[in-house]
Amino acid sequence: MTLVLAVSDHTFWGIALVIGLVAALVVAALLALLIKSVRSIEKSVGGLLEVAPAVAANTANIPQLEATAPVLALIVEEAVVQDGYMNALTDGFGETT
Repeated sequence: MTLVLAVSDHTFWGIALVIGLVAALVVAALLALLIKSVRSIEKSVGGLLEVAPAVAANTANIPQLEATAPVLALIVEEAVVQDGYMNALTDGFGETT
């Protein structure tokens, strides 16, 4: 037994319109999500732009740290010399004979 459906041009138009409406609603929902995401990103970037000058000020002196290592080496050398002087001054101090 064959079931024959009576489908007219008006039925196809109705189906096409429903599919188009659903697609339009999906696109509208996706656009709303996109706008919400963009606003969130803009808000985050605004906060970063407020903090950026402070970060730049904190990192402005980093190149000067290159001069630290040679100075520390000189300090260590001088400490060794001073330790030798102190040892020479205290050699035999406090010994009882």
